[in-house]
Amino acid sequence: MSRVAAVDIGTNTVRLLVASAGADGDLIEEHLRVEIVGLGHGLDATGRLSTEAMARAEAALAGFAPLIEGVNACRVVATSASRDAANRDEFFERVEAVLGTRPTLISGDEEAGYAFAGATSWLDESQVVVVDIGGGSTEFVAGRSHPEYSMSVDIGSVRLTDRLLASRPVDADVLDAAARMVADAFAAVHPPSGTVIGVAGTCTSAAALAAGLAAYDRDVVHGFRLGRRQVAAVVERLAGLSIEATAALPSLEPKRAPVILGGTVVLAGVYAHLGIEELIVSERDMLHGVALAVLSEST
Repeated sequence: MSRVAAVDIGTNTVRLLVASAGADGDLIEEHLRVEIVGLGHGLDATGRLSTEAMARAEAALAGFAPLIEGVNACRVVATSASRDAANRDEFFERVEAVLGTRPTLISGDEEAGYAFAGATSWLDESQVVVVDIGGGSTEFVAGRSHPEYSMSVDIGSVRLTDRLLASRPVDADVLDAAARMVADAFAAVHPPSGTVIGVAGTCTSAAALAAGLAAYDRDVVHGFRLGRRQVAAVVERLAGLSIEATAALPSLEPKRAPVILGGTVVLAGVYAHLGIEELIVSERDMLHGVALAVLSEST
């Protein structure tokens, strides 16, 4: 049985999926690891990955290395933070030394394509719009059996936090300014209509908070129908909390506390821009899309 590994180096997280193909061609997950390292913190201002952020990412990736041993194929992809960083080659050399594989820098369109493949691998809908809110960018990709429209926008949970939401709580004026920044960033996004699927940490975290979970539960979050009013309530709640109080919320990964308000403001902007009242949250996302592609190429 072919076993593959997919590694996603994002602006806020580094993630690993080791999987194989089931009899029906679906993924069988063996290992799924997510580490929040904040690789892109400060990047928007300096244009460079900080020494501390690279060290955090490198340490997390070193923890992935033993899980990758023995796989038939491995693909490491890097997204928004690496696209923007003047010193990404230095970082990629450090990653290659740890994992034995040099990262592939993927474009926003490629990122969107992987997100579409992962998010639609479990859902039977005729027309979908996949929204992938990352740390540095947000991808919109729409289509039926394959992507027919995609756009990557340079706004995400880390980027918005660094620009406007680093201090908390925040007052209404700051929150309104953040919402306007998101609206302006989305102005050129015009996907065809369809069932909207939200992927990645902002969407899954918002679903867990909206559901009032005592602890994060993938089975509850996957397929959760997250309403516009629920997201607005989450934004209002988070805006009134300190980062420390946010970190103490049940079901939320504490390391996500500094950027989750920024992420949910971006998410609220998705509802406003697309004119929707709910979306479906998917635990399957870009990482699963990468793994599916590697499996397809290795069989």
